[in-house]
Amino acid sequence: MLKGRVAVVTGSTSGIGLGIAKELAKLRADIVLNGFGDASEIEAIRGGIEREHGVRAVYDGADMSKEEAVRGLIAATVEKFGRLDILVNNAGIQFTAPVEEFPANRWNAILAINLSAAFHGIAAAVPQMKKQCWGRIVNIASAHGLVASTHKAAYVAAKHGLVGLTKVVGLETAGSGVTCNAVCPGWVRTPLVDKQIDDIAVQRGVSRTEAARTLLAEKQPSLEFVSPAQLGGTVAFLCSSAADQITGTAISVDGGWTAQ
Repeated sequence: MLKGRVAVVTGSTSGIGLGIAKELAKLRADIVLNGFGDASEIEAIRGGIEREHGVRAVYDGADMSKEEAVRGLIAATVEKFGRLDILVNNAGIQFTAPVEEFPANRWNAILAINLSAAFHGIAAAVPQMKKQCWGRIVNIASAHGLVASTHKAAYVAAKHGLVGLTKVVGLETAGSGVTCNAVCPGWVRTPLVDKQIDDIAVQRGVSRTEAARTLLAEKQPSLEFVSPAQLGGTVAFLCSSAADQITGTAISVDGGWTAQ
Protein backbone atom coordinates (compact mmCIF):
# COMPACT_ATOMS: atom_id res chain seq x y z
CA MET A 1 0.00 0.00 0.00
CA LEU A 2 2.88 2.38 0.75
CA LYS A 3 5.46 1.16 -1.76
CA GLY A 4 7.56 4.09 -2.93
CA ARG A 5 6.57 6.25 0.04
CA VAL A 6 9.18 7.59 2.47
CA ALA A 7 8.37 7.79 6.18
CA VAL A 8 10.21 9.56 8.98
CA VAL A 9 9.35 8.24 12.44
CA THR A 10 10.94 10.14 15.32
CA GLY A 11 11.82 8.30 18.51
CA SER A 12 11.70 5.01 16.63
CA THR A 13 14.60 2.99 18.02
CA SER A 14 12.31 1.38 20.62
CA GLY A 15 8.75 1.22 21.94
CA ILE A 16 5.86 2.87 20.13
CA GLY A 17 8.01 4.47 17.43
CA LEU A 18 9.67 1.20 16.48
CA GLY A 19 6.29 -0.52 16.35
CA ILE A 20 5.02 2.15 13.98
CA ALA A 21 8.13 2.01 11.81
CA LYS A 22 7.80 -1.76 11.45
CA GLU A 23 4.12 -1.56 10.49
CA LEU A 24 4.85 1.06 7.81
CA ALA A 25 7.77 -1.02 6.52
CA LYS A 26 5.41 -4.02 6.26
CA LEU A 27 3.39 -1.91 3.83
CA ARG A 28 6.64 -1.31 1.88
CA ALA A 29 7.38 2.28 2.92
CA ASP A 30 11.05 3.26 3.11
CA ILE A 31 11.88 4.22 6.69
CA VAL A 32 14.01 6.86 8.39
CA LEU A 33 14.62 5.77 11.98
CA ASN A 34 15.50 8.29 14.66
CA GLY A 35 16.29 8.05 18.34
CA PHE A 36 18.91 7.29 20.95
CA GLY A 37 20.43 3.96 21.90
CA ASP A 38 23.39 1.65 21.47
CA ALA A 39 24.82 2.02 17.97
CA SER A 40 25.12 -1.72 17.34
CA GLU A 41 21.53 -2.33 18.50
CA ILE A 42 20.23 0.44 16.28
CA GLU A 43 22.14 -0.98 13.32
CA ALA A 44 20.65 -4.42 14.01
CA ILE A 45 17.15 -2.89 14.04
CA ARG A 46 17.79 -0.95 10.84
CA GLY A 47 19.24 -3.95 9.02
CA GLY A 48 16.45 -6.19 10.27
CA ILE A 49 13.78 -3.90 8.84
CA GLU A 50 15.53 -3.83 5.46
CA ARG A 51 15.93 -7.59 5.28
CA GLU A 52 12.49 -8.52 6.57
CA HIS A 53 10.47 -6.09 4.50
CA GLY A 54 12.62 -5.42 1.44
CA VAL A 55 12.61 -1.65 1.95
CA ARG A 56 15.29 0.96 2.41
CA ALA A 57 15.89 1.89 6.05
CA VAL A 58 18.30 4.53 7.29
CA TYR A 59 19.08 5.95 10.69
CA ASP A 60 19.41 9.62 11.59
CA GLY A 61 20.42 10.46 15.15
CA ALA A 62 19.06 14.02 15.10
CA ASP A 63 18.47 15.39 18.61
CA MET A 64 14.77 16.20 18.84
CA SER A 65 15.40 18.81 21.53
CA LYS A 66 17.20 21.05 19.03
CA GLU A 67 15.36 23.05 16.34
CA GLU A 68 18.20 22.91 13.81
CA ALA A 69 18.55 19.14 14.20
CA VAL A 70 14.83 18.53 13.68
CA ARG A 71 14.67 20.66 10.56
CA GLY A 72 17.93 19.07 9.40
CA LEU A 73 16.37 15.61 9.71
CA ILE A 74 13.64 16.61 7.26
CA ALA A 75 16.09 18.26 4.85
CA ALA A 76 18.43 15.25 4.95
CA THR A 77 15.54 12.88 4.22
CA VAL A 78 14.42 14.87 1.18
CA GLU A 79 18.01 15.11 -0.05
CA LYS A 80 18.58 11.35 0.29
CA PHE A 81 15.25 10.03 -1.02
CA GLY A 82 14.04 12.92 -3.15
CA ARG A 83 10.76 13.06 -1.26
CA LEU A 84 9.02 12.86 2.13
CA ASP A 85 5.55 11.37 2.33
CA ILE A 86 4.90 10.46 5.95
CA LEU A 87 6.04 12.23 9.12
CA VAL A 88 5.26 10.54 12.43
CA ASN A 89 6.09 12.79 15.37
CA ASN A 90 6.52 10.26 18.15
CA ALA A 91 9.60 11.28 20.17
CA GLY A 92 8.73 11.97 23.78
CA ILE A 93 10.01 12.04 27.34
CA GLN A 94 8.29 12.11 30.72
CA PHE A 95 8.88 13.42 34.23
CA THR A 96 6.45 13.56 37.13
CA ALA A 97 6.29 15.95 40.10
CA PRO A 98 3.74 18.30 41.71
CA VAL A 99 3.56 21.57 39.78
CA GLU A 100 5.14 23.60 42.61
CA GLU A 101 8.10 21.20 42.67
CA PHE A 102 8.41 20.70 38.90
CA PRO A 103 11.98 21.59 37.83
CA ALA A 104 12.07 24.29 35.17
CA ASN A 105 14.71 22.40 33.17
CA ARG A 106 12.45 19.33 33.03
CA TRP A 107 9.52 21.48 31.87
CA ASN A 108 11.68 23.00 29.12
CA ALA A 109 13.02 19.61 27.98
CA ILE A 110 9.56 18.00 27.81
CA LEU A 111 8.06 20.92 25.89
CA ALA A 112 11.03 20.92 23.50
CA ILE A 113 10.89 17.22 22.63
CA ASN A 114 7.16 16.47 23.00
CA LEU A 115 5.80 19.61 21.32
CA SER A 116 8.34 21.95 19.72
CA ALA A 117 10.04 19.12 17.82
CA ALA A 118 6.73 18.30 16.14
CA PHE A 119 6.25 21.95 15.19
CA HIS A 120 9.71 22.22 13.63
CA GLY A 121 9.34 18.92 11.80
CA ILE A 122 5.93 19.85 10.42
CA ALA A 123 7.03 23.34 9.39
CA ALA A 124 9.96 21.84 7.46
CA ALA A 125 7.94 18.99 5.93
CA VAL A 126 4.77 20.75 4.77
CA PRO A 127 6.31 22.60 1.78
CA GLN A 128 7.70 19.33 0.37
CA MET A 129 4.42 17.48 0.97
CA LYS A 130 2.40 20.26 -0.67
CA LYS A 131 4.74 20.17 -3.67
CA GLN A 132 4.04 16.43 -3.97
CA CYS A 133 0.27 17.01 -3.49
CA TRP A 134 0.36 14.17 -0.94
CA GLY A 135 1.52 13.86 2.62
CA ARG A 136 0.53 12.32 5.94
CA ILE A 137 1.48 13.91 9.26
CA VAL A 138 0.65 11.82 12.32
CA ASN A 139 1.35 13.21 15.77
CA ILE A 140 1.54 10.64 18.55
CA ALA A 141 -0.21 12.53 21.34
CA SER A 142 -1.74 10.70 24.30
CA ALA A 143 -4.90 10.27 26.30
CA HIS A 144 -3.17 13.05 28.24
CA GLY A 145 -3.67 15.26 25.19
CA LEU A 146 -7.40 15.12 25.97
CA VAL A 147 -7.59 14.71 29.75
CA ALA A 148 -5.23 15.36 32.65
CA SER A 149 -3.57 13.47 35.48
CA THR A 150 -1.80 14.83 38.54
CA HIS A 151 1.96 15.42 38.63
CA LYS A 152 2.29 15.57 34.83
CA ALA A 153 2.10 19.31 34.18
CA ALA A 154 4.64 19.43 31.36
CA TYR A 155 3.57 16.19 29.65
CA VAL A 156 -0.15 17.06 29.74
CA ALA A 157 0.52 20.61 28.56
CA ALA A 158 2.71 19.37 25.72
CA LYS A 159 0.26 16.71 24.58
CA HIS A 160 -2.71 19.11 24.73
CA GLY A 161 -0.58 21.50 22.67
CA LEU A 162 0.17 18.74 20.17
CA VAL A 163 -3.55 18.08 19.67
CA GLY A 164 -4.09 21.81 19.14
CA LEU A 165 -1.21 21.97 16.66
CA THR A 166 -2.75 19.03 14.81
CA LYS A 167 -6.01 20.94 14.35
CA VAL A 168 -4.27 24.05 13.03
CA VAL A 169 -2.13 22.11 10.55
CA GLY A 170 -5.16 20.08 9.47
CA LEU A 171 -6.96 23.32 8.61
CA GLU A 172 -3.97 24.92 6.91
CA THR A 173 -3.32 21.90 4.67
CA ALA A 174 -6.97 21.02 3.93
CA GLY A 175 -7.53 20.35 0.23
CA SER A 176 -3.79 20.14 -0.55
CA GLY A 177 -3.51 16.35 -0.44
CA VAL A 178 -1.81 16.61 2.95
CA THR A 179 -3.53 15.51 6.15
CA CYS A 180 -2.54 15.96 9.79
CA ASN A 181 -3.99 13.88 12.61
CA ALA A 182 -3.16 12.92 16.17
CA VAL A 183 -3.26 9.44 17.68
CA CYS A 184 -3.95 9.41 21.41
CA PRO A 185 -2.82 6.17 23.06
CA GLY A 186 -3.72 5.11 26.56
CA TRP A 187 -1.29 2.97 28.51
CA VAL A 188 1.21 1.26 26.21
CA ARG A 189 3.79 -1.13 27.64
CA THR A 190 6.92 0.89 26.91
CA PRO A 191 10.05 1.73 28.95
CA LEU A 192 8.34 4.99 30.06
CA VAL A 193 5.37 3.07 31.45
CA ASP A 194 7.58 0.31 32.89
CA LYS A 195 9.25 2.94 35.06
CA GLN A 196 5.86 4.04 36.40
CA ILE A 197 5.00 0.39 37.11
CA ASP A 198 8.29 0.01 39.00
CA ASP A 199 7.52 3.12 41.04
CA ILE A 200 4.07 1.79 42.00
CA ALA A 201 5.55 -1.58 42.95
CA VAL A 202 8.09 0.08 45.24
CA GLN A 203 5.63 2.55 46.77
CA ARG A 204 2.99 -0.10 47.53
CA GLY A 205 5.28 -3.04 48.19
CA VAL A 206 3.61 -5.22 45.54
CA SER A 207 4.80 -7.26 42.56
CA ARG A 208 5.27 -5.67 39.15
CA THR A 209 2.31 -7.71 37.87
CA GLU A 210 0.07 -6.31 40.60
CA ALA A 211 1.46 -2.82 40.01
CA ALA A 212 0.63 -3.09 36.28
CA ARG A 213 -2.94 -4.13 37.13
CA THR A 214 -3.22 -1.18 39.50
CA LEU A 215 -2.02 1.22 36.79
CA LEU A 216 -4.52 -0.11 34.25
CA ALA A 217 -7.45 -0.23 36.66
CA GLU A 218 -7.04 3.44 37.52
CA LYS A 219 -7.58 4.69 33.95
CA GLN A 220 -8.06 2.02 31.26
CA PRO A 221 -11.38 0.11 31.44
CA SER A 222 -10.21 -2.62 29.07
CA LEU A 223 -7.56 -3.58 31.65
CA GLU A 224 -5.22 -4.33 28.74
CA PHE A 225 -2.23 -2.42 27.42
CA VAL A 226 -2.30 -0.97 23.92
CA SER A 227 0.44 -2.55 21.78
CA PRO A 228 2.92 -0.67 19.58
CA ALA A 229 1.74 -2.81 16.65
CA GLN A 230 -1.86 -1.64 17.19
CA LEU A 231 -0.71 1.97 17.10
CA GLY A 232 1.27 1.17 13.95
CA GLY A 233 -1.92 -0.16 12.40
CA THR A 234 -3.75 3.04 13.32
CA VAL A 235 -1.03 5.14 11.70
CA ALA A 236 -1.12 2.90 8.63
CA PHE A 237 -4.88 3.44 8.35
CA LEU A 238 -4.36 7.22 8.47
CA CYS A 239 -1.91 6.81 5.57
CA SER A 240 -4.45 4.87 3.49
CA SER A 241 -6.89 6.24 0.91
CA ALA A 242 -9.74 5.41 3.30
CA ALA A 243 -8.46 8.27 5.48
CA ASP A 244 -8.12 10.88 2.72
CA GLN A 245 -10.82 13.04 4.36
CA ILE A 246 -9.71 12.51 7.95
CA THR A 247 -7.69 15.54 9.02
CA GLY A 248 -7.28 17.80 12.02
CA THR A 249 -8.66 15.18 14.37
CA ALA A 250 -7.53 13.11 17.35
CA ILE A 251 -8.12 9.34 17.38
CA SER A 252 -8.14 7.66 20.77
CA VAL A 253 -6.62 4.20 21.15
CA ASP A 254 -7.02 3.94 24.89
CA GLY A 255 -9.19 1.00 25.94
CA GLY A 256 -12.00 3.37 26.92
CA TRP A 257 -9.92 5.75 29.07
CA THR A 258 -11.33 9.00 27.65
CA ALA A 259 -14.88 7.65 27.27
CA GLN A 260 -15.34 7.89 31.02
